[in-house]
Amino acid sequence: MKNICIIGCGLLGSSLLRRIHKKKLAKKIFIYEKSKKNLKKIKSLKLPGIIVKKPEEAVVQSKLIIFCTPMSEYKKIILLINNYLTPNHIITDIGSSKLMSTKMIKKTLKKDIFWTSSHPIAGSEVSGPENGKEGLFENKWCVLIKEKKFNNKHILFLRSFWKKMGSKIVIMSAKKHDQIFSITSHLPHLIAYNLVKSAQDFENNKWIKKKDLKNINHYEKNFIKILKLFLNCKYLWGGKTSKGIDCSALIQIYFYYNRVFFPRDTKDQIKFCKKKLNKNMTKGDIIFWKGHVGMCINDLKFIHAYGPKKKVVIMKTDYAIRLIKKTANLIVKKVSNINNY
Repeated sequence: MKNICIIGCGLLGSSLLRRIHKKKLAKKIFIYEKSKKNLKKIKSLKLPGIIVKKPEEAVVQSKLIIFCTPMSEYKKIILLINNYLTPNHIITDIGSSKLMSTKMIKKTLKKDIFWTSSHPIAGSEVSGPENGKEGLFENKWCVLIKEKKFNNKHILFLRSFWKKMGSKIVIMSAKKHDQIFSITSHLPHLIAYNLVKSAQDFENNKWIKKKDLKNINHYEKNFIKILKLFLNCKYLWGGKTSKGIDCSALIQIYFYYNRVFFPRDTKDQIKFCKKKLNKNMTKGDIIFWKGHVGMCINDLKFIHAYGPKKKVVIMKTDYAIRLIKKTANLIVKKVSNINNY
């Protein structure tokens, strides 16, 4: 294979890097990483690959381009590399949500360029390039997204690529993908694995009649019930399960449960949310600081995944605001309300 460009070298990007290098799948591996913190780690770990300052530097020299950044970064990077893309480029990503990202990509990507999405069902409760593993994708499922307009050569190429990563492959539409993963996104990976296997068996063997399939239409509008499920769960930066969760995932999980789009990271949530005009704190208010977020469960109390306490806790709202100002020198940046979405 010719050169490969990895855009974003955190946990998953660095795991791909290690595997590609070990299997000698590319002449050169280019790395574009925006985070100075991650760049420092990549250099200190002496990970294989050529670091570039601009993504277009790597794109013009690569055949395969893999987006491993948060999905909120896709549009910015596409706009940077658009003029350097050709129909010969094979572009994929590792995002866990497909319908929204697919629509954005279609609008942003220049004409006659194909983007074939991937979703490797692999991960960890930790993040960062220092936690990447060469065998992270071994015996894990990888979903390839096949839409009405697709490039069959790219599908076949990526199928072969992910197999070399150690993955098992299932192909489905973005709509079917998001229907399945709206249910499984916060469940243990073993359950997700079995549901994807069931989806593959259905596609291959048609052992369920189509007329018998029904959508799961249960919505839980009681956000307090959802959030309290995580009370006293361990705080874990980058975590999004009962084994460990961070502040932004705790808020996002309610929206995911109800199949409503809501960004993953606090900085993106702040941009996405509408500012509340009324200054009085009430039930359902989402309070944002720089790098932190939580939600009012009534007029007086507030729930958040709080790093200094190392768990999900309920505090008096006024006390939490004073405490965060005192210990982290942060003031409230924005207040929104859950009923706006």
